[in-house]
Amino acid sequence: MKIIIAPDSFKDSLSAEGVAQAIAEGLAHVWPQARLIQCPMADGGEGTVASILAACHGELRSHTVRGPLGGAVEAHWGWLADSHTAIIEMAEASGLQRVPPAQRDACTSSTYGTGELIRAALDAGARRVILAIGGSATNDGGAGAMQALGVQLFDAHHQALAPGGLALAQLARISLEQLDPRLAHVRFEIAADVNNPLCGAHGASAIFGPQKGANAQQVEHLDAALGHFADHCAKVLPNDVRDEPGSGAAGGLGFAAKAFLGAQFRAGVEVVAELVGLDQAVRGADLVITGEGRFDAQTLRGKTPFGVARIARQHNVPVIVIAGTLGEGYEQMYAHGVDAAFALPSGPMSLEQACSEAPRLLRERAADIARLWRLAALKV
Repeated sequence: MKIIIAPDSFKDSLSAEGVAQAIAEGLAHVWPQARLIQCPMADGGEGTVASILAACHGELRSHTVRGPLGGAVEAHWGWLADSHTAIIEMAEASGLQRVPPAQRDACTSSTYGTGELIRAALDAGARRVILAIGGSATNDGGAGAMQALGVQLFDAHHQALAPGGLALAQLARISLEQLDPRLAHVRFEIAADVNNPLCGAHGASAIFGPQKGANAQQVEHLDAALGHFADHCAKVLPNDVRDEPGSGAAGGLGFAAKAFLGAQFRAGVEVVAELVGLDQAVRGADLVITGEGRFDAQTLRGKTPFGVARIARQHNVPVIVIAGTLGEGYEQMYAHGVDAAFALPSGPMSLEQACSEAPRLLRERAADIARLWRLAALKV
């Protein structure tokens, strides 16, 4: 019996590695002879670096950078020495996790620290940079990150722009004279799970601005400022990518990465699956178990269970999902390679209790699934 265990993290509870380990323990209790292969996964958000490093035996590095509001933060990033590949989670430097709820400010938060992480990767000799851009606290169109890499943004008085998306409304000129020349020799990939454009009703400001502290009026001003930024970028860059899918990811960092760095946009789960060798692992498997904190219709937008099920389906391997909760529309995934889904709680409990008891609950659900599978096999 070969079983692939490929879950995402359970936010505020367990890392993907921790989830996989708990599931493996539950399965092993019923199937001690089973071959259990753990492939912790991610989709470009929190845990992407950890999942890749766990599978590829990479190195975790750290660098002191500017946080979203300008204060110093210690940010981690991953390094795969054999392939000179850097894995950067922008949330480590510029993420919502770095800002207490009462201090969140979509108007002034900056991605500058993410640019500093990219610069650290260049200093290490990176030839490939995977930029995981989930969980941002920013709405600056990636301007801060580009400034950290040498792009100069000036207002009408020839002064450097202040940090944040709202300041982009004052942009009068962009200079690429100081852009780091090493960038031209690096392949950039954006790993994300959203496909929004930069501006408009489905753009970065309108869809994600409110969760970063922007009110309705600020959303309107930020959207206009990002459009103004894109207008000026079009004057100095060969392609206008504002309307391309993913340009609105991470408050527009997707736009800047495409426009200035020539980054290729890919579904985050596909990037992680490739690096951890999920396709090869699934070949010849009897069962795949995946999961995430909340399993619902949004999973169809490219989250981890969707990507895992897609690969398993290509090899005719059944897929079971274990989730913290089963949300509205989760049944839609049954048409996309998922065969069954189970919620974690064993009875009425608070979110705090479910999070604190997640390892035990995961072991129990995994053991229940194994018992049911074994019973079904005996009846065939």
